[in-house]
Amino acid sequence: MQFFQGIFSRLPILETDRLILRPMRMQDARDMFAYAQDPEVSRHVLWEAHRNIGQSRQFLRAAIRQYRQGLPASYAITLRKSGRMIGTIGFMWVNLDHKSAEVGYSLSRDYWNQGIMTEALRKIVEFSFEELKLNRLEAQHEISNPASGRVMAHVGMRYEGTLRQRLINKGRYVDVALYAILRSDPRL
Repeated sequence: MQFFQGIFSRLPILETDRLILRPMRMQDARDMFAYAQDPEVSRHVLWEAHRNIGQSRQFLRAAIRQYRQGLPASYAITLRKSGRMIGTIGFMWVNLDHKSAEVGYSLSRDYWNQGIMTEALRKIVEFSFEELKLNRLEAQHEISNPASGRVMAHVGMRYEGTLRQRLINKGRYVDVALYAILRSDPRL
């Protein structure tokens, strides 16, 4: 338990060709609000579009509180060239007994269909197995958002089934597709 608390209280910076995944900070509020106010970005996630920058600040404060408590948390997805935050990716939960976790993500619409999220998720998969020593990493998406499933498949996650009315999102029950990758699975 202490190992995971240590990792999550001091999330290591992860780098890819185009991205730097780092802990969120209060200075990210403007960048976060720029994409989080878009109803298309929030349509398939469990949070509502931010109506003002105060909501983005509130989100960031909650994330920073999670870091301090050593709880599973998300990274800021930032562009290597500009340092601009364009999304989040991270852990929804971690089960220590079973060495498994769930990952979730969101991304500015300006960066959809450019392989950005695939690049970020690939790095999180690597981190999950190499550093956290997990055995299983899951992700889920609303079935009305098949693009997210393609991201999962591109990193080697396998579709495991549809969970009917698994979540309530924006006041309605939604079906979700469950994907997972095991440590022993090939990574793409």
